[in-house]
Amino acid sequence: MLCNIANVSRSGYYKWLKNTYVVDTDYDDYILIKKISDKGKGKYGWRTIQMKLKSDMGVVMNHKKIQRIKIKYQLFTKIRKINPYKLIMKKTQEHRTFENVLNRNFKQKIPHRIFGTDITYLPFNRRMAYLSAVKDFASGEIVAWDVSQHLEMDMVFNTIKYMKNNKSILSLKNVLIHSDQGFHYTNPQYISRIKKLKMIQSMSRKGNCIDNAPTESFFGHLKDDVDYKECKTFQELKISITKYMDYYNNKRYQWNLKKMTPVQYRNYLLTNA
Repeated sequence: MLCNIANVSRSGYYKWLKNTYVVDTDYDDYILIKKISDKGKGKYGWRTIQMKLKSDMGVVMNHKKIQRIKIKYQLFTKIRKINPYKLIMKKTQEHRTFENVLNRNFKQKIPHRIFGTDITYLPFNRRMAYLSAVKDFASGEIVAWDVSQHLEMDMVFNTIKYMKNNKSILSLKNVLIHSDQGFHYTNPQYISRIKKLKMIQSMSRKGNCIDNAPTESFFGHLKDDVDYKECKTFQELKISITKYMDYYNNKRYQWNLKKMTPVQYRNYLLTNA
């Protein structure tokens, strides 16, 4: 009688009734994946989710299952946009002071032998800040960095000082440091300080940002993960960057580092050298 009143077939009603009690076997796993995805502000891909499931929750999950559940529940990953600032940067030196000794030989197995350094823009609250960083190409670790409100040489000098004072680096002698041809790195004072540390200086070819790809990649990930544009003051921005550096070096597991953090991978390489 009710089927006739609702103008519904009896077979359709029984089919609906049967499906009502079907258990969603993916739901518990979806909750775990969503918890990690929300923590990463929707920016984690399946690799990061798989690593964090194992490291943070002790859960081993097949990558195909993670991908399927993400599609099923529409957990879409935010894709990093191309850095617009590097497209408008202008070189202030026409000559190339140092040869490209690195020559895109990014895959290194010995920590503290090949470094990359660069500067990136951090716009916030209608103002601009700048981040200088030095990355170890073997471990992916950020071994030195400094944030400034201006593009003066003090920023890179501070970065050199922090690199020199890094207790995990036993010696900087014969360590290669690669950069672009920006005015900071062609500056005679910078060259003099690098030479005093007995380091080897290398530079990208003019207009080839790919020659320093690992450092560029780090800046891209930082801008994905840090809400720097929401900072109201420079001090707030600096605190956010400081927290991220600790997270990146000590807590951010990376697929290409045998699913370790940069510091863990550095220690692993030193132990197995």
